[in-house]
Amino acid sequence: MSQVAERHGTFVDAFEAFRTSSGFGPEWLRTARAAAFGRFLEQGFPTTRDEEWKFTNVAPIAQIEWQGAAAQISVINRDLPDGVTISTLREAWATQPALEGPSLKSDHPFVLLNTAFFEDGFFIHIAPKTVVTDPIHLVCVAEPGDAPVMIAPRIFVVVGEQAQVSIVERYQGRDGQPVLTTAVTEFLVGPGAVVDHVKVQQEASSTFHMASMFVHQHRASTFASRAVTFGGRVARNDITATLAGEGAECTLNGLYVADGDTLVDTHTTIDHAQPHCPSHEVYKGILTGKAKGVFNGKIIVRPDAQKTDAKQTNKALLLSGDATINTKPQLEIFADDVKCTHGATVGQLDDTQLFYLRARGIALADARNILIHAFASDVLNGIRHDAIREELEVALVQKLHLPE
Repeated sequence: MSQVAERHGTFVDAFEAFRTSSGFGPEWLRTARAAAFGRFLEQGFPTTRDEEWKFTNVAPIAQIEWQGAAAQISVINRDLPDGVTISTLREAWATQPALEGPSLKSDHPFVLLNTAFFEDGFFIHIAPKTVVTDPIHLVCVAEPGDAPVMIAPRIFVVVGEQAQVSIVERYQGRDGQPVLTTAVTEFLVGPGAVVDHVKVQQEASSTFHMASMFVHQHRASTFASRAVTFGGRVARNDITATLAGEGAECTLNGLYVADGDTLVDTHTTIDHAQPHCPSHEVYKGILTGKAKGVFNGKIIVRPDAQKTDAKQTNKALLLSGDATINTKPQLEIFADDVKCTHGATVGQLDDTQLFYLRARGIALADARNILIHAFASDVLNGIRHDAIREELEVALVQKLHLPE
């Protein structure tokens, strides 16, 4: 362990300095931080020899000496209805018992780093039967410093029984020195609750975005997430949803767009632990330049999860000859009365469709634009909030340098 710790000497020094600060937290968190950092030192950064990281090389991250910096997270809503409590995690610790979510049991290397180093974050509590009509916006800005910095934003959301809420989680930044974002977001969804989640990642091309989301659903709850990834040098999203109550329903949809030498990696796990739980998953990628995409979608059906209905689709559109995608569906089924389907397609723009549009007087660039928008629409149209959806449609055009 000493040799590994020596290679991560910068982290060791930073962690020992963090121990003495008030942000290190109460005793239960201090214990969790020490355990997480110890596990990180034991395993270190992942390599391409690890199956879960086979196509995602994080050597550039491991080679940089990162300095810690506080994550700049803000809530941009002003008026919130009764039944909604938003506080910093530090404030929540003072009034609530240990806020221990599924992330504390994770051995994901970047979750371990977040647990060890996050200074604060947001705690959102939606009281039972509360209906929040306007989305709650959370914005995290990754500001580059004079040297490479690591930020550790953390968001913890608890939604009470039969409550309804929309959460928009946005990550932004500007170019400069490299930034490592180790984001962790957790949702605990109560019985009969409904959660609509949108994540928008538009960080700078010098940013490494290594994010994890954990969702734990109780009986008859509904959770729907749309993740849109436009930025970063390397962007990885690990999503784990556990359907722990009978009749829970989960939707995980996403759109990722990459150009240049960037890499976007999405790993999802939907764990059906109880019966009568449907899940839906559609992930689409648009890749150009020398961009690389990775999609790994795992569906687990436990022995008690009879009458499971799980559908998974992954499609990638390659706009250049140098763009690549690696896609891998995984089904682990331990029940016999289930419906589980998956499909993956990779291709370029359809020449027949292009010819059809051009034969009707539409210029080639406009025809390509129409087809690309049609490809992305399955995910973007699922975003219920008009202003956000329209903004992302414009961002798609700008990202791919398409004519408007």
